[in-house]
Amino acid sequence: MCFNINSVESRSIKPEKENFLGTLEFIGRKMGENAAPDGKTVILPNGNYLFAQKRCPQALSQTEWLDIAIEQQKDGLWEQNKLGCLLYIRYLFEDGAFVTQIFREIIQ
Repeated sequence: MCFNINSVESRSIKPEKENFLGTLEFIGRKMGENAAPDGKTVILPNGNYLFAQKRCPQALSQTEWLDIAIEQQKDGLWEQNKLGCLLYIRYLFEDGAFVTQIFREIIQ
């Protein structure tokens, strides 16, 4: 899934959690080798990203991955990165555990 981040909160070192997420851009599920449910293929664009992941017995809730995304933003801004306004969340199941991955583009 992919969310737009609130433009004010996307630049804040102390973003407000309740205002962080903007609109949901898309949500999808892999149905075949390369197909999305609507027949369109969604690919994470080439680029540089901040990346975080967590492996757990169950998939993270929105509250849990949102906490990670906010910490990811704080770290990125602390390192003086310019961050994009899209937040990508991906759920996987690997080696008997759920993995939640969070991507945020670093603008060059």
